[in-house]
Amino acid sequence: MGKIVAVTGNEAVANALRQADPDVCSLYPITPQTDIVQRFSSFVANGLVKTELINAESEHSAMSAAIGAAAAGGRVITATSSQGMALMWEMLHIASGMNLPIIMPLVNRALSAPLNIHGDHSDGMGARDTGWVQLWSESAQEAYDNTIMAFRVGEHMDIRLPVMVCMDGFIVSHSIARMEYLEDGEVKKFIGPYVPKNPLLDIEHPKSFGPLILTDLYHEYKRLQHEIMGRVKNVVLQVSDEFARLSGRKYGLFESYRLEDAEIALVILNSAAGTSKDVVDELRGKGIKAGLLKPRLFRPFPYEEVGQALKHLKAVCVMDRADSFGGYGPMFMEISSAMYQADGGQRPRLINKIYGLGGRDFMPHDARGVLLELVEIAKGAPVRTVKEYIGVRE
Repeated sequence: MGKIVAVTGNEAVANALRQADPDVCSLYPITPQTDIVQRFSSFVANGLVKTELINAESEHSAMSAAIGAAAAGGRVITATSSQGMALMWEMLHIASGMNLPIIMPLVNRALSAPLNIHGDHSDGMGARDTGWVQLWSESAQEAYDNTIMAFRVGEHMDIRLPVMVCMDGFIVSHSIARMEYLEDGEVKKFIGPYVPKNPLLDIEHPKSFGPLILTDLYHEYKRLQHEIMGRVKNVVLQVSDEFARLSGRKYGLFESYRLEDAEIALVILNSAAGTSKDVVDELRGKGIKAGLLKPRLFRPFPYEEVGQALKHLKAVCVMDRADSFGGYGPMFMEISSAMYQADGGQRPRLINKIYGLGGRDFMPHDARGVLLELVEIAKGAPVRTVKEYIGVRE
């Protein structure tokens, strides 16, 4: 048993970063992430960690500094949200393309314009194709645990990829919750010492990072990036199994909630899954076989496993807290792809709901309404529209 505390999600993640004892933290504040780097800076100032802080002049510079420090051979962290993620865009591709295991909490927040500081998933979904591993977190406990595991996943010698740990802005980042910290020594032992790979500061063995590659090799290089991402699922499961033995908390590629005998289900990320589970329980009490699937590993996406978990259902609603303007929601497109490839030819009817943009509250009646609509679709009722915005003021 670790230490039971009542903390915010930001505080929990900052503590996980302290326990990992990184060499370098490049930082730039942005709401609602600021509290993470502010707290981590206080750890450095108070001598609780020996990390070198780099106060950058922008998020682009923060990621640039992180790349330089990681290439030099250090364990490196940073954190961001929203427009900060967008400003890093160029450098995100460079971090992954150079196989640098930078760990970055992403406190999810809406993208401008118009300006909005509250939580939705626009930033993380916008970065889904940058080559970073993405772990998503329902609660402060899961964000803390995912942050610890992210070091083991990203630094694995078969992977060496950057990892972003996503949690909902304000809903998780600033809300106080009961959770359990592991002991510092346990975390340090679990993560282990940092082992650099081809560090630039090893001057006895010169090497080059990010060279010019033209048509002769670029295509092959990008195929190799995809192959490396293909190894991530097994490493995530291996690390999660080891973490379960340490903490008693078990994680997989996704969470299945009352899904085995369900006829209808929601697919939903992060904090809104907690609200939805309560409604699933409520409807189960009324004889409705409802369930839920909550993705954890979003990149690389576990298509085969998700397809197998959902294929027995009659109707599924994929809930997106981000939009793809002119297309379906980003997670809906992933689930549709998973279901099309599912073995056996049996597929549920799929619909897509866009909810909670800009931090709009997702309430139990929202989940209830969607699940009751799925009941009718499962009985053969026509689908009004595949993609629909819920909770919109007329």
